[in-house]
Amino acid sequence: MRYLDAGVDLSRKEDSLARIRERVSATRRPEVIGDIGAFGGLFQLTGTDTVLVATADGVGTKVELARMLDRHEGVGTDLVHLCANDALAMGAEPLFFLDYFSTSGLDPDVFSRVVGAMADACRAIGCALLGGETAQMPGMYKDGAYDLAGFLVGGVRRDRLLDPAAVRDGDVLIGLTSSGLHTNGFSLARAIVSTRAAVEERDDRATLEAPRPELGGGTLADALLAVHRCYLDDVRALRSAATVRSIAHLTGGGWEGNLPRALPDGLGAAVDRDTWTVPPLFRLLAEWGGVADAEAFDTWNMGIGLIAVVDPADERAALGALADGTAIGRVEPSRGERRVRFA
Repeated sequence: MRYLDAGVDLSRKEDSLARIRERVSATRRPEVIGDIGAFGGLFQLTGTDTVLVATADGVGTKVELARMLDRHEGVGTDLVHLCANDALAMGAEPLFFLDYFSTSGLDPDVFSRVVGAMADACRAIGCALLGGETAQMPGMYKDGAYDLAGFLVGGVRRDRLLDPAAVRDGDVLIGLTSSGLHTNGFSLARAIVSTRAAVEERDDRATLEAPRPELGGGTLADALLAVHRCYLDDVRALRSAATVRSIAHLTGGGWEGNLPRALPDGLGAAVDRDTWTVPPLFRLLAEWGGVADAEAFDTWNMGIGLIAVVDPADERAALGALADGTAIGRVEPSRGERRVRFA
């Protein structure tokens, strides 16, 4: 199976962005730094050296699993963590967060569980939940369905911004483990689960809740709904111990869709796949769906959720500052259209 077979065409995203790029650029103000394509938008406050970093995202069709399994708190936490991670990739600390919750008819219990979890996650990382929008739109969603979007603003001194332009040939790639799929690739995962459910002659929920020896006796439900890991403390420790050039947060589009965003034009990444073990969840999904390796790495994070590009002289210090950091490769000159080369 491919992501495209599950209804997600990543090429359409690139085409769509290309169509509006010039019109978006026409909105620029003097305070805007950078361009479309980074992990966050940059806006320098006039008369200060503070840069605001703005991020926006959603948890995708992971909300469908949360709804099916009546486990709503996790997706609220996911939303805060993934937006915070995108801000971290630009070097920023989280400041405040806004949410958007839309549904056909508001269920106060579900709403309070989702948004309450957002508030708890914000408090844990020192981020204010300023407010948001709750929309009831009958006819737009099937009964019980809802969708989420989050908007986080962080702050960083101009001289502490992480900029891919600082990356050099030979820099070290430090990978930090993920807690699962995080919030991406769920349309393909859900399609695989449905196909497997038909093979096992049971419904999707029963397939998700069945103990799996491949997962150490755990269930797919637990593995798929594991909360998106927040890397705030890790990045703080890393930046205090080493010179970090840039950071890539592996989200939609997998490795090829995200690691090059942390690299300047002309440079790519050589990644040694033997430096970490792909977690059982990814292997199980790939086996059930007959997903090719290249497709899996272009869809899922495959066990590495964040990659820091570090000065080679600081490799040992960087690894010493992290509980689970691994040197997974190096920066090299690009060798073709694809900029991530697996060795």
